[in-house]
Amino acid sequence: MKKLILGIILIMSLVGCKGKNKEGKETVNISEQINIGITQIVEHPSLDLIRSGVEDALKNSKYKDKIVFNYQNAQGDFITAQTIAAQFNESSDIIVAITTPSAQAALNKVHEKPLFFTAVTNPVIAGLKGENITGVSDMSPVREQVKLIKELLPKTKTIGTIYTTSEANSTYLTEEFSKVAEKEGYKVIARGITNVTEIASAMDSLLGEVDALYTTKDNNIASAYSLIIDRANKADLPVIGATKDFTKAGALASSGISEYQVGYQTGEMVIRYLNGEKIENMPIEYLNKSEITINEKQMNKYGILPNKEQLKNMEIIK
Repeated sequence: MKKLILGIILIMSLVGCKGKNKEGKETVNISEQINIGITQIVEHPSLDLIRSGVEDALKNSKYKDKIVFNYQNAQGDFITAQTIAAQFNESSDIIVAITTPSAQAALNKVHEKPLFFTAVTNPVIAGLKGENITGVSDMSPVREQVKLIKELLPKTKTIGTIYTTSEANSTYLTEEFSKVAEKEGYKVIARGITNVTEIASAMDSLLGEVDALYTTKDNNIASAYSLIIDRANKADLPVIGATKDFTKAGALASSGISEYQVGYQTGEMVIRYLNGEKIENMPIEYLNKSEITINEKQMNKYGILPNKEQLKNMEIIK
């Protein structure tokens, strides 16, 4: 009997951190190991940067020695994302979901445990609501992006863009960008795709029809960005991106929020939860400050010379 009791105590110490508050909801016992499951729909630099932000915030907290991360990548498959979420529901104390598909998959499987989303453009449209879920939006500053096209490419009349029809984030951002651009007098030609293999043909259909290409935040677009830049360069088509990573990958310029900061702010929300703040009292958060970057090589290619005032607010990517 003593051995049995000792065995049960050992198992409880390993599983550890679960408890119930007065409302009967699961809480985390911060005196034990804190298991944090991070689910990500696909790997690419922008999402990896967000994950680094989440982890760094927690590593810089007073809980750093108690936290154990378990990262899983769904390789772009929603069914796999649901499987990961179901596993985390059993093994993790807190779940962090990166991107809308991962967050939606997690919400389908996680009903009581704390669930924090990040890199979700429009949480309301995505249906990400509940007593156990909150997070940080990565809504793009589309007005600033249209303004950037106007300043750097004043001869532009028609803007092309490609988006994944099944990605709520991408569809929403494309619609918002198009509305703003059309109000400013631009014609926008949008090509919808269903997977990465359709990007090449979508690009070919835009070449010769548009004066500039706008690349929104889209998992398929990010995964095949080198292909987009290669085709754009050969056609002398300048590209304006929605994130700094796109500038680094060869776009002419971008105006967007800091992906790392989106992740870091999400990590800070997790810390507040660990400190005792209730999720239902933590509204969705947004980042308001955008960062403008310009690619020096592309700037020279297209003969663009920003004035001193513009350069004050730009980071030059060499």
